[in-house]
Amino acid sequence: MISACPRLPATPAAAWTCWVVLLLAALSLLLAGCGTTVVGADGREIRTDSDQTSPERRARVRLELASLYFGRGQASTALDEVKQAIAAKDDMPEAFSLRGLIYASMGEPALADESFRRALQLSPRDPDVLQNHAWVLCQQRRFDEANAQFVASLAAPQQRDAVRTLLSQGVCQARAGRYADAERTLSRSYEIDPTNPVTAFNLADVLLRRGEIERARFYVGRINNQAELVSAQSLWLSARIEQRRGDTEAVRTLGRTLRDRFPQSPETLRFERGNFDE
Repeated sequence: MISACPRLPATPAAAWTCWVVLLLAALSLLLAGCGTTVVGADGREIRTDSDQTSPERRARVRLELASLYFGRGQASTALDEVKQAIAAKDDMPEAFSLRGLIYASMGEPALADESFRRALQLSPRDPDVLQNHAWVLCQQRRFDEANAQFVASLAAPQQRDAVRTLLSQGVCQARAGRYADAERTLSRSYEIDPTNPVTAFNLADVLLRRGEIERARFYVGRINNQAELVSAQSLWLSARIEQRRGDTEAVRTLGRTLRDRFPQSPETLRFERGNFDE
């Protein structure tokens, strides 16, 4: 129901777009080249103190690169970069948090836990660290521990993105089969930002599982009524809802759209097989 994106879990899964990759790469180069130089009369470069990259600056550049590589699915390269960031500056909680996410993606739960423990030693109430740890715990099906970390993240004084944290928490609760809790949590996220299609999708999915057919139809309709937001996942969810409503014509129409727009998608295959009760 959701992809394992560390900062912003999302369904439909949002791929990294080219401009984001270029922006991150440009930012890394900018950070790396922040030193000041002076050109002498003969054209030779005269280096100054600011040309020397500080350990913190080196660490930040490595951390940017690690985030970029991890976002592109290059976990081993990301791990190498984050290790270099930690070697340059070993008191950055965000570096240990990212290392935890990378280890988790590589199937190393013990190493991931150790990284998050270190991050939380450095910054016990960091909302991003708490949320990232919660998400990894959820992936490991340690649902009670995950929920406690989500609650702590939401209560942190520096929490600035409750929409994202509530969304992550709600999806985790749904994974645990706690659909009533998931509905309440996702509804809170939606109330804060009703324009977020990821929240609308997951809330519609949970409502369908709870038998709230018309409400589920409303929320997924908010997505499918905007052409730029339509995906195979949102069309498939609509088809499942219309199947439950007994509207066979609507189901056929959605099926045609799926085949036309997303012929190779898993959702189209499920539609063709009639797997509506997934």
